[in-house]
Amino acid sequence: MQEAILILDFGSQYTQLIARRVRELNVYCEIFPYHHVPFNNGQYKGVILSGSPFSVRDQDAPVPDLTEIRGKLPVLGICYGAQYLAQSSGGVVAPSRIREYGRANLSFLDIQSSLLKGMGPGTQVWMSHADTILEVPPGFQTIAGTTDVRYAGYHISGEDTYGIQFHPEVYHTTEGLTLLRNFVVDICGCSQSWTPESFVESTIAALREKLGEDKVVLGLSGGVDSSVTAILLHKAIGKNLYCIFVDNGLLRKNEFRDVLERYKRLDLNVTGVDAADLFLDALKGISDPEKKRKIIGKCFIDVFDAEAHKIKNISWLAQGTIYPDVIESHSVKGPSATIKSHHNVGGLPEHLKLKIVEPMNALFKDEVRKVGRTLGLDDDFLARHPFPGPGLAVRILSDVDRDKVRLLQDVDDIFISLLRSHDLYHDIWQAFAVLLPVQTVGVMGDERTYENVVALRAVTSTDGMTADWAQLPYDFLAKVSNDIINKVKGVNRVVYDISSKPPATIEWE
Repeated sequence: MQEAILILDFGSQYTQLIARRVRELNVYCEIFPYHHVPFNNGQYKGVILSGSPFSVRDQDAPVPDLTEIRGKLPVLGICYGAQYLAQSSGGVVAPSRIREYGRANLSFLDIQSSLLKGMGPGTQVWMSHADTILEVPPGFQTIAGTTDVRYAGYHISGEDTYGIQFHPEVYHTTEGLTLLRNFVVDICGCSQSWTPESFVESTIAALREKLGEDKVVLGLSGGVDSSVTAILLHKAIGKNLYCIFVDNGLLRKNEFRDVLERYKRLDLNVTGVDAADLFLDALKGISDPEKKRKIIGKCFIDVFDAEAHKIKNISWLAQGTIYPDVIESHSVKGPSATIKSHHNVGGLPEHLKLKIVEPMNALFKDEVRKVGRTLGLDDDFLARHPFPGPGLAVRILSDVDRDKVRLLQDVDDIFISLLRSHDLYHDIWQAFAVLLPVQTVGVMGDERTYENVVALRAVTSTDGMTADWAQLPYDFLAKVSNDIINKVKGVNRVVYDISSKPPATIEWE
């Protein structure tokens, strides 16, 4: 049984970041909504209470049942979690009289505290709360404070229970990882045995036991998640894994051919299906992005179903689900909203009536890449930029047809190829081109043109949850623009997107 830290989610935008920081310490952790506390069979070594967009003073504020936790396991309350512990024990929480957002420095630090061991006086922390603790209950010992926040941290006497009103999980808290290491390793006693190597070894063994001699079918996309899933399953069950790679006509230039060849070199049992005409015909005249997604999803189910039925006695459907997808499916109602339907195809498991196996559903994206490297996958798969499930359909901001797809493929190929040749590709989280539903006046030679506008998008990020636009060199952008306009017939203007996430999303649709 893998030891773990339990993170109770109160809807904070930082909850996944807490988990990723704990995982950086080679300690496994799981996120559950505050109102669905799982039974502890000895797996959980400690509990972290997240922040929240709610105030503990709200009538409908989240109230967790900590009966089986307080005093039995080490607890770390962060922001809302700290305020809840204080108020529920008899303390006073009230609206802050001054803004308590952004960088601050600890003017008081109890260096004897097990939680703050190794942190320096004046260390920078990140505050993000509208309420503050005005009074702590008896037995709460103050261990940290700033000039404006008296009770920035406390320890409850007689318990391994701590509360902090700053966020150790964000990069702006410069010694946040030290604090988290103190909690999960020293206070909780976790062994730091959660490594890519241990994951691969235990997962392959578990897959062999679970699947036996059963046959498994998997839809490949060419992306990191499905590729790593395929290699894990291949190592566990060999030729009993049947992979299907569908060309929906909306992939990058030459991608179907190139990726299919790479899969075959990995000795995967893979079938390539050219269904481009089916998808493009179904998308004819459709501009709404949600309708595009639904059409593409239905077409994929139809194609995948037809191919899967050619394989006799299939028992399992494998999916490249990763942990953020799992968290979304049972998340707390918080500040996040549905921006767009998820790119994974819904309805497929029910339609095929197969059992589901999801070997990657405990991993974040960066962990998937680490596991892939442990399995021997090269950067052709692991370093690829993310690509949306609906493909170029959601990068064509109008109805989709073959000419627009061809044009955008050519533009995108020039952009990505130049990023690679200028050694910029691996500095970027995601880069792509968007075909706008706009035509503008231009001049080529002595002739007036009226042609298409394309937008280039390149962002830097660690996890895709937030992103900054990439400040690519001007001379590089000039080269990209010049090559696109000279080499791609139908384009006479190139623009560069300088919006960050938030407030913009990375993709345009």
